[in-house]
Amino acid sequence: MKRAIGIDIGGTKIAAGIITESGELLKGVDVKSDPSNRENMFTRVLEAVEKVLEKSSFSLVDIEGIGVGVPGKVDCENGIAIFQNNLPWKQFPITARLREKFGLEQISIDNDVYMAAFAEWKAAQVKRNETFVYVTISTGISCSIIQNGSFFRGAGFAGELGLIPVLSKAGKKGNKRLEKVAAGPAIEKLAEKELQVAKISTKEVFAGYANGDCEYLPIIEEVTDNLAQGLYTISCLLDPHKIVFGGSVIVNNPFLLNLIKEKLKIYQLPEQQHILGQMSISKLKQDNGVVGAGLRVFESL
Repeated sequence: MKRAIGIDIGGTKIAAGIITESGELLKGVDVKSDPSNRENMFTRVLEAVEKVLEKSSFSLVDIEGIGVGVPGKVDCENGIAIFQNNLPWKQFPITARLREKFGLEQISIDNDVYMAAFAEWKAAQVKRNETFVYVTISTGISCSIIQNGSFFRGAGFAGELGLIPVLSKAGKKGNKRLEKVAAGPAIEKLAEKELQVAKISTKEVFAGYANGDCEYLPIIEEVTDNLAQGLYTISCLLDPHKIVFGGSVIVNNPFLLNLIKEKLKIYQLPEQQHILGQMSISKLKQDNGVVGAGLRVFESL
């Protein structure tokens, strides 16, 4: 059985795991990120690799390679983390540094959302000629598109769903980027304004709605309508065969999916509504980034 190490790098934590060719996560660990400078951050990545090997009782001779998901823009061919909002890795040669440290030739890097999308695409078992879209709703909002078994990358910045403008009723009426009116931090800000409280978490907002507190209803209505508008753009431009959702906002609050579907149906033409029955929430949940990164190693062998 072949094994690879998958790494999902974020500004808060680094997740690493031992992944099999079938996508099974054998062992996983989390290490706290240290974005204070580029070398400290890289040291934490090395710690994650060493920790998961120690925990799994495997050694590097049992590993085919390492796959790494990095936020922001990535040069996959040359193995460089080009730009990130939450890491100090501008033009960081992560592939070369990992090869130097561990001596493994097979190192695959990509954007973290693309890595998660690859795992979800594999798990969904869609036909190779079908269009698959993975949407993540968390601290930010983004998506990845797979067509004919390959990522659609555009000139390198494709899939930035969170930048699409939607007509929001929140605050001053007008067009706002989806991420600013529907991601986790935006939900908190909207709730603080509507409820006139100094601080509230997304977890508290969704719990209040689930408990039937009517004051939370307009907040969730606004957020789901904004998300439906963004998804309608995907429906119109791509007409995908399947959409899978990940990210903490929707994975931890699965009731959102039906609300989004109801609102999306209002925008759609009947000919577009086939997607409503092909929208689902990730079964891999928070592990999809690690699993996808590990699986990408085997694709390159």
